[in-house]
Amino acid sequence: MKLILLAGALVLGVFAQTATGMAADWTPPGPIKMLIAFKAGGGADTQARLIAEELEARKGWKIVPEQLTGKGGAVLAAAMKDMPNDGSVIGIIVTETLGYNMIAGKRQAYKQSDFTPLTTTAGFQMGIVALTSKGYKSWDDVVAAAKRGEQIRFGAMSPRLADIAYLVGKHHGIDFNIVMVKGGKGVMNGLNAGDLDIGWGAGIQTKAVLAGDMINLVSGIGEPLDASPDAPTLQDLGVDLNAGGYFVFAAPSGLPDDARSEISEAIAGIVTDTNTKAGALLAKAFGGAKVIKGSELDALLATDEDAAVTLLEQANQ
Repeated sequence: MKLILLAGALVLGVFAQTATGMAADWTPPGPIKMLIAFKAGGGADTQARLIAEELEARKGWKIVPEQLTGKGGAVLAAAMKDMPNDGSVIGIIVTETLGYNMIAGKRQAYKQSDFTPLTTTAGFQMGIVALTSKGYKSWDDVVAAAKRGEQIRFGAMSPRLADIAYLVGKHHGIDFNIVMVKGGKGVMNGLNAGDLDIGWGAGIQTKAVLAGDMINLVSGIGEPLDASPDAPTLQDLGVDLNAGGYFVFAAPSGLPDDARSEISEAIAGIVTDTNTKAGALLAKAFGGAKVIKGSELDALLATDEDAAVTLLEQANQ
């Protein structure tokens, strides 16, 4: 009889644990505001909206996308840090927002500890790009043209990339004419119009590269580019810098662990599934999903902040 009672107690115990686990599943307190740091209609904005659409379909959560652009995500970050930390607010920015853009201004409006990082969605296929019709077949051709006295116009879509372009030029004894443009589309338009000779592309150039209309002269991400595996990296050129980065979701600091886990896993599951519209877009435009979350993401952001400090010091020497 005692054995039967004991077995029954064990069954009840297992049931109680299961019920507790089920009850622990996090749900948002209401609609989730998804802040988007990117211009409406672009690839980054479309990515965010497709993720929002799939979150609603998979989880039943109500997602309300809202544009909050400016200063490379810094406007969004400065606003979001004071918003509720109960899971009702998340934002998509870039890792640069919590690195270079955070510390480059005269007054630091926010810090990394103001946020709970959730997950990255994709990385940038960042390369130094030129039109094939320009005649550059390699980075050596660019250096040779500059040494002959040609003024090389180098398009950059952020102050961080402008600083890296300056330091790349400095390493080779070249004074590039660095031209600031709005986004990767601005670089592509400038190259096609003949207003730029070379420029940074964060993946938007991939289709043109595969078609033979453009060439990735250099990989800026510390590893080969998917579309141009033979292009040298900045490190191959002797420049110890990395121009890469990631799209990243974050929430205000203090987000409960169960909310962080649930939201992160939900987004990661969507972007890694190429059968979703979001996953298919990332595969086509950004070389596929790249998910980094939890402590690994915390460490990545801390490293990026240190690298940004070093970059600013070098650029101002």
